[in-house]
Amino acid sequence: MNVRRSAAVLAATVAIGTATPAVAASPSPSPSLPSGLYGSGDPTYDGVWRQSLALIALYRVHAEPAAATVDWLAGQQCESGAFPAFRANPAKACDAKVMVDTNSTAAAAQALSAVGGHGTAVTKAVTWLKSVQNKDGGWGYTPGGASDANSTSVVIGALVTQHTPVSTIRNGAKSPYDALLKLSLPCADGGAFAYEPDKKGKLTANADATAAAVVGALGQGMVSVKAGDKKNAACTDAARPTPKDAAANGSAYLAKAVAKDGHLTSALPGSENQPDYGNTADAVVALAAQGGTAAATGPLRWLERNSAKWAEQNGPAAYAQLILAAEAGGADPSDFGGTDLVKQLTATGPAPVTASQDDSGTSVWWLVGAGLAAGAGVGFLLSSRNKRKQP
Repeated sequence: MNVRRSAAVLAATVAIGTATPAVAASPSPSPSLPSGLYGSGDPTYDGVWRQSLALIALYRVHAEPAAATVDWLAGQQCESGAFPAFRANPAKACDAKVMVDTNSTAAAAQALSAVGGHGTAVTKAVTWLKSVQNKDGGWGYTPGGASDANSTSVVIGALVTQHTPVSTIRNGAKSPYDALLKLSLPCADGGAFAYEPDKKGKLTANADATAAAVVGALGQGMVSVKAGDKKNAACTDAARPTPKDAAANGSAYLAKAVAKDGHLTSALPGSENQPDYGNTADAVVALAAQGGTAAATGPLRWLERNSAKWAEQNGPAAYAQLILAAEAGGADPSDFGGTDLVKQLTATGPAPVTASQDDSGTSVWWLVGAGLAAGAGVGFLLSSRNKRKQP
């Protein structure tokens, strides 16, 4: 599960000569930013992504988001079913200048599936994703781009929302699992997954891609990930490896990578040797998905001790990542190293409506109930957002 923007986003940003802005946390979005958006940072490159992660994380802990946050995300969808990273004017129809991508679309599909009530939007998003599936069975960040482990895995998470076996989603003879297997390395090279082949076709182990691909190869997504029961054994080469074999090997690679220091290390070109908090959170989810909560204990405890400042500096997507890691690893997101992650995430967006008393002292929900009773025969007009309604 890649709960951060794909590395392809950064590559695309460099290509157009623009630096990716840092995402800063704040109690509420700036007045100049769209209403309903989580975070105060420029949403140009990550608006839909961070909004989707925030909604998924709140769903995982049964927290009610503000209706405006869901409406904001739903309003970003293009008529084709695809989502861009962000579009400033949702009232204007998408055209060729609006750059849609698979990561934003897949994340949004998972988020809207989780909150419920958006079945048509989710189906349209997944239909679009199927229409841009590559011949090798996978997906790149942009439609038609070379398949990479991160994008293919986040799309698998969207496919799962449709309750259709991932192995049956094919372009010709190839399924998403075939694309992931093609990116898995043999045990001699660590058993990890590569992000994508280099220009010469060589595969290089990538921890971020491995964390995403382990969850994808297990047929899970951000909404559906659950603790596994397979021990993270040593890497084993199989004559005809299955997706589960590749997931087990990838998990073994991650377990070894975090064994010494409790965290993954930043691998960005030119960066200093430093902890990678986001990838470590992703690794926790992958380790738990394969081997259960006990398999993720080491890096999860490290995050509890060290991630507070990082999350504060990076805002809603970071808080969402930590919530997903805590929930998958069996920790309490409301007391994660002394921090209430759910409260911190919620504070970066509009406050949700609660069932508290209104100014007249009359319960809002009593009024809703009275209205429904008066309109008997018309049907239920409201549905609870915390019901895990699937499209």
